Amino acid sequence: MGPTAAGKTAVAVELVERLPVEIVSVDSAMVYRGMDIGTGKPSPEVLARAPHRLIDIREPEQTYSAAQFVQDASEAINEVQAAGRVPLLVGGTGLYFRALRRGLSPLPEAHSRVRAELEAETERSGLGALYARLEHVDPGSARRIHRNDPQRIQRALEVYEITGRPMSELLEAGQREAVPFDMQAVSLEPADREWLHSRIARRFKAMLDQGLVEEVVALKHSGRLRESMPALRAVGYRQVWRFLEGDGDLRQLEARGTAATRQLARRQLTWLRKEVNVTRIDCTRPAMAGQVLSLFARNIRSD
Repeated sequence: MGPTAAGKTAVAVELVERLPVEIVSVDSAMVYRGMDIGTGKPSPEVLARAPHRLIDIREPEQTYSAAQFVQDASEAINEVQAAGRVPLLVGGTGLYFRALRRGLSPLPEAHSRVRAELEAETERSGLGALYARLEHVDPGSARRIHRNDPQRIQRALEVYEITGRPMSELLEAGQREAVPFDMQAVSLEPADREWLHSRIARRFKAMLDQGLVEEVVALKHSGRLRESMPALRAVGYRQVWRFLEGDGDLRQLEARGTAATRQLARRQLTWLRKEVNVTRIDCTRPAMAGQVLSLFARNIRSD
């Protein structure tokens, strides 16, 4: 585990080359086909050396939830183990890791950005429009919630936006148990935040140089995507989308994309601090990859 730009993929590829492991991606954006540059998806050359499961498994206009991830990841873990190898889960989507390790709670925690977007939509379109959308995506909740109750309407839509599933369905399903696997958790975390900020700035600039704008142009021109769709929540893509709508120039795009990525990293680190039973390794240290290799090698041999 670890924040964006911490070097997780590079370490994971080295582990694949040195240990009997196979990578299972834990990334809510890499699941989408055609979203390669902005998600930091490994190149074809890297994937040839170290195949990743659970990338390129959805079209960008489709939703993908934590519950779907748990099902897909459980299948992938079983397949890797059946082949006599050790599953190596790699990524930065904390909710997915938590769902595997602890099970899914019936409802997700509040999401400040999604909530702010719904509040803005309420001001822009009116509460009636939000209630009509709730009737469409979650009729069960719409029947229980009064059409003049903005807080509950927004919460039900927030749950749907975060999970891709109706709140009424989640409440009916109840608490799910954690998957029955023993997991060793390692988190790559920077002792120096400026080190991470510098890497994020260089990384986003490199994405622009590699054709991130052109990638989003292709997605936009496909006609299948709208800004409100879950895939466009991925950091960088929303900023480029708005740039293509005429909001700012390239210099502002680079600044906004870098700032949004830093905010993502800060949220990821806040989440990681709350996790227990995690071995934390300073990703700024030159010997970091060797530490991870020694730790996993020791535990694989002991198993």
